[in-house]
Amino acid sequence: MSRVGKKPIDVPKGVEVKIEDGHISVKGPKGTLKRELNNRVKVVLKDSKLEFSIKDKTKESRALFGLTRALVANMVKGVTEGFQKLLELSGVGYRASKQGKKLVLQMGYSHPIEIDPPDGIDIQTEGLTKVKVNGIDRELVGQVAADIKKIRPVEPYKAKGIKYAGERVRRKAGKAAKAMGAA
Repeated sequence: MSRVGKKPIDVPKGVEVKIEDGHISVKGPKGTLKRELNNRVKVVLKDSKLEFSIKDKTKESRALFGLTRALVANMVKGVTEGFQKLLELSGVGYRASKQGKKLVLQMGYSHPIEIDPPDGIDIQTEGLTKVKVNGIDRELVGQVAADIKKIRPVEPYKAKGIKYAGERVRRKAGKAAKAMGAA
């Protein structure tokens, strides 16, 4: 049994949870999220707490037990607080700007790269080298941030590219440094 799955989720005031026909809907001050529940996991709302249990003790059910609880907890947190990913651009001439809703990146290619965020995602820039991805759906925020990062991944020799804030890049020694050490 999952230790994560056993912990009930406190539903804060101002958050409305509906469970019906294998679907869960969470509505809060920031918006509404819906998700389909697996039929092996049972979700019950009791006294403003969501409790989870499994219907049978198979390996798949036990695996889905903690996963379902974590996904629903992210939904509750998303509609109350929201999620955010911060990206940093490093490199000469690398910069980000906004044109309306679109994010425009100058990443050393022959053309600027325009990113149109999906519904529910807000992209902001701080200065020329920081990009914030905000939203209520944790999965979507992470996917959009990963897609932006994929445009120019950080290379290990000069650490140029797009990285998450606080991400540590392992640097490699170049050919000249290896030759000097060997001689």
